[in-house]
Amino acid sequence: MFSRLTRSRAVAVCAVPVVALVATAVFAPLPFAVAQPGMTANVLGENKGTQVITVSGAPTRKTSGQLRMTTIEATAPDATVTFGDVVGSWFRTDRAVLPYDAVYPTGDNLKEIEKHNAAQMKGSQDAATEAALKHLDLNDDKVKVSLRLADVGGPSAGLLFSLGIVDKLDGDGRGGDLTGGRKVAGTGTIDAAGKVGVVGGVGLKTQAARRDGATVFLVPKGECTDAKSSLPAGLRLIPVTTLDSAVDSLVALEQGKGSIPSC
Repeated sequence: MFSRLTRSRAVAVCAVPVVALVATAVFAPLPFAVAQPGMTANVLGENKGTQVITVSGAPTRKTSGQLRMTTIEATAPDATVTFGDVVGSWFRTDRAVLPYDAVYPTGDNLKEIEKHNAAQMKGSQDAATEAALKHLDLNDDKVKVSLRLADVGGPSAGLLFSLGIVDKLDGDGRGGDLTGGRKVAGTGTIDAAGKVGVVGGVGLKTQAARRDGATVFLVPKGECTDAKSSLPAGLRLIPVTTLDSAVDSLVALEQGKGSIPSC
């Protein structure tokens, strides 16, 4: 049995489920992660009291300047990200809303994700070492490289690891530093052949780099547009596709001559 309602009463009654729906949307968990600029670390120096790059079997050189790998910090895998969090972060240049699967592509719990990220980091370090030694025409049977970086997972430090190994062993090839004494930052995966791959989150990583004093940022060429979208003042972008191209660009910058690509 239905009773007849006045218009005002009908609107009031109908408003109840609408308000409930909006409240549910605002507070319901969403499949996103919120990221911000993370820590950076100089791969030529120490991180938390431990030398990042250690080489045996070949003479190393004393370096100046810095090569800073960059990171982003994301909400924890088990964190609840709501519509309000997404809206609040959407209009901030120091925040990014990313699909959950883009940040945590595998694993249903924190231990599985940490294990996956650690495996990616180990693979990245192995590839970085192989790429650097190939670039220098050195035999990995005689030269051993140890890479240690605490509390960081994933493959995106590969390029910077390779550059750090090259700088410690050979510098610019003419007795100078690959960095030219600058604070150089960057990001990018690398394979054993020296090919640089995209990583994501470069807009946040450029902010982390500039915050920590970098003036040059090496970015995978395919991510130039993202890197330029929120580029901090005073930070120069140099796109790279391979370890060779990154070394060539840094040498040209250090010597003040030659062609240096730009985004």
